Amino acid sequence: MADLFASDPVEPSPAAPPPGAPLADRIRPATLSEVVGQEHLTGPGGPIGRMVAAGKLSSLILWGPPGTGKTSIARLLADAVGLRFVPLSAVFSGVADLKKVFAEAREQARLGRRTLLFVDEIHRFNRAQQDGFLPYVEDGTVTLVGATTENPSFELNAALLSRCQVLILHRLDHAALARLLERAEAVAGRALPLTPEARDALIASADGDGRFLLNQAETLFDAGPPEPLDPAALAAFLQRRVAVYDKDREGHYNLISALHKSLRGSDPQAALYYLARMLTAGEEPLYVLRRLVRFASEDIGLADPQALVQCLAAKDAYDFLGSPEGELAIVQACLYLATAPKSNAAYKAQKAAWRSAKETGSLMPPQHILNAPTRLMKDIGYGSGYAYDHDAEGGFSGQDYWPEDMEPETYYRPTDRGFERKVGERLAWWDEQRRLRRHDERQ
Repeated sequence: MADLFASDPVEPSPAAPPPGAPLADRIRPATLSEVVGQEHLTGPGGPIGRMVAAGKLSSLILWGPPGTGKTSIARLLADAVGLRFVPLSAVFSGVADLKKVFAEAREQARLGRRTLLFVDEIHRFNRAQQDGFLPYVEDGTVTLVGATTENPSFELNAALLSRCQVLILHRLDHAALARLLERAEAVAGRALPLTPEARDALIASADGDGRFLLNQAETLFDAGPPEPLDPAALAAFLQRRVAVYDKDREGHYNLISALHKSLRGSDPQAALYYLARMLTAGEEPLYVLRRLVRFASEDIGLADPQALVQCLAAKDAYDFLGSPEGELAIVQACLYLATAPKSNAAYKAQKAAWRSAKETGSLMPPQHILNAPTRLMKDIGYGSGYAYDHDAEGGFSGQDYWPEDMEPETYYRPTDRGFERKVGERLAWWDEQRRLRRHDERQ
């Protein structure tokens, strides 16, 4: 049985790469202690550090942005605890590949060799394929280490997640990326042809992605400009990095959440930043406008009734002008919302009223406010005693409009902010008039 899979390649432990290998491979860490930027995981007190110290590895999901060391950590983990390292890519592998790997791992287990199965982009496997991992993870045939750039809560089966520990890798900060550049220079045997300011600009352009940074550095080494480049020359020389943003994945939800909360917190500067992040990354402007319209009702409401008008006007303007001219209208609406007085009184009133409607069922309104289109309905009292408010003093009758079997409720409680202050004053006056009317009726 072992010979059946003897020809299948198993990734060897990391060895010295050939001289012509990409720079990122030539400076790949040889031990977990050399992994930069993830010390919260690989350090002595981190979960990976503790596993290595105990010599026992549980199945893991490594979740983090591109270029943060997920593959390197998986390889080094296998070495550290003495496991076979078998890599798979969910992009290029199917059911047949999985069956083959599991059969080989089972045979190797009988020979006393345990397997670490590393699955890159594990979220690319569908739900049924993910379920196929379960029996082999449960019986110890493989120790699974999955890597994903997407939120495992959304992309992975609950059953698989329950059998794995999720470890979060951080995007590489400036210090970590600077250390990578120093290693690159040590391997290349020369300094990068950059001014200090351009070096900082190069690190910033990587957006936390170590692999991208090293690829850019290798381009600079290969080009060998005669004079160190300043930031402007560097920008002209290297291609601009496009922001990572998937419109149907976590980045999308994170940024719209940040925009919404910045608006709620009346911070127009932060709101504009997140708006720009979304639109420059390719977000659909009409989606952003729909969220702004919702915000105008949920978080401003009658504190400034013009907020909703501004958002709908921005939608019309964008429909009329298109991109990029119409995006200024979105900016205007965003600024209006951020600087408007805030109130969620209408939002809370809706929830309370909906809850009350579900609890009270089908109570009949009082007869005096029912129309009587037929003689029979009029004869049994429909509409009898209705007071026409426009004929009353002050245009207010103060009648009771609640079902007879239900006590009046208060759903809408205006704040003292913005236009709602005036609304509150009106409601207080009407409530007082109702109280006086009921007092007079009891006399």
